Amino acid sequence: MIVIAGVLLGALIGAVKARKRGGNTMDMLQYGAVHAIIFGILGLLATILTHRVLA
Repeated sequence: MIVIAGVLLGALIGAVKARKRGGNTMDMLQYGAVHAIIFGILGLLATILTHRVLA
């Protein structure tokens, strides 16, 4: 669940950041994809750490 939330939140943040900088649709897609990947990886690490600590 943390990974999915991270991907969605990252895509949203990336698209908003590109729009604020005056980017077109392709810029928003690229920023959204990059942020989604980064936030997804961070969510995966958070999930692994949570399972390690609780188990």
